[in-house]
Amino acid sequence: MNILIAPDSYKESLTSIQVSKYIKKGILNVSKEHNITLIPLADGGEGTVNSIISATDGKIINKKVIGPLGKKVNAHFGITNNGKTAVIEMASASGLQLIPLDKRDPSITTTYGTGQLIKEALSYDIEDIIIGIGGSATNDAGVGLAQALGVKFLDKDNNDIEFGGRNLNKIKKIDIANTDPRIKNVDIKVACDVNNPLYGLNGAAYIYSPQKGADPKMVKVLDENLRYFNSIVKKQLDMNLNKIKGAGAAGGLGAGLIAFLNAKLYNGIELILDIVEFDHYVKDVDLVITGEGMLDGQSVNGKTPVGVARRSKKYGKPVLDEGIDSYYPIIDKPDSLKSIMNRSQELLINTTEQIIRTINIFNK
Repeated sequence: MNILIAPDSYKESLTSIQVSKYIKKGILNVSKEHNITLIPLADGGEGTVNSIISATDGKIINKKVIGPLGKKVNAHFGITNNGKTAVIEMASASGLQLIPLDKRDPSITTTYGTGQLIKEALSYDIEDIIIGIGGSATNDAGVGLAQALGVKFLDKDNNDIEFGGRNLNKIKKIDIANTDPRIKNVDIKVACDVNNPLYGLNGAAYIYSPQKGADPKMVKVLDENLRYFNSIVKKQLDMNLNKIKGAGAAGGLGAGLIAFLNAKLYNGIELILDIVEFDHYVKDVDLVITGEGMLDGQSVNGKTPVGVARRSKKYGKPVLDEGIDSYYPIIDKPDSLKSIMNRSQELLINTTEQIIRTINIFNK
């Protein structure tokens, strides 16, 4: 049997590369005769760089940048093997996993470090940037990112505003004159897995800031500030960002990338499946195995397993894990989240073994 393994990461537990390897190990523990192809995936969040760079035989570049809390962190981006495309994931520089649970506060976090990665990537004489914006710790509408690239956001005293979504309402003037000129020569594609508007009950603050540490009072302030940010962008740059689907992604980073970098938003998993040439591999397999940390109501909105299933169904391929033929939770008993995450490798291997044993029964 020809098997394609194409999972996302299990957030804060296993990378998509690790998940792929453990599923493969589970298969081989039961049967050695299967032909197995690994395509670790991402939908714009953690693992986007590794997924694309692994598929394109590119290189990873490490860089220290300003993290979401304003302190330096180790981050990375990739350059594909043709040297013309940079791949950046905002989670590496401005992601939630960089902040301990007791310090998460989306009113003060910044996307500045992600802007620094873009600036560094521009020095490689690239033509394109693919940027994944999942896993955000921020709610600053991409203002920090834009500041790193030369855009000025000035308050009533003509001073630069400080980092964080709580300061967006202090912006009185947006000065784009000193934006890094190299941006004009680069095509920027944004891998985005949500369609939320910038503000409102379905916007960035109300839907996503609670998981980043916001209490109800903070959520309201952040939403009001995003509303104000949209009004001043509309007034000074003649753009109504809230009308754009996905503008609320990553705490409004989707909006900022459109406004200040002329970026275009794409469905994250669809974009990445095209880049890694998923269709080329899926045509010749008998079974596709995918997965992510949790399948829930959000999964149908562009998450990796459903994206893989939909693409596989075009070729009539059965999918394990709207189009998924069968799914299997890996948890084997009631347990704490911490324990389950620590046991993820074991649980993945054991579940895969059970799946392959079942398949082998019917293939005898």
